[in-house]
Amino acid sequence: MNENPLECPRCAFAAVSRLATSPVPGVWEVLQCDRCLYTWRTIEPARRTRRSAYPDAFKLTQADIDNAIEVPAIPPLRAEPA
Repeated sequence: MNENPLECPRCAFAAVSRLATSPVPGVWEVLQCDRCLYTWRTIEPARRTRRSAYPDAFKLTQADIDNAIEVPAIPPLRAEPA
């Protein structure tokens, strides 16, 4: 399993929390950034798990987060057909 990153791949924040671990111990973890809420599994490729390989077009700074116009709302669940 990859080492836990020292920072979020998307915003470079140093606080990352573990949300879940694989049912088979030591295979993967699900991690989440405490600032931007980016979430990833440790077995994903470097372009999703390492800041140095994360696409520049999707990297965020604190200023980007502070100046975001709106955080999109999650739509309500659809009703199941009767």
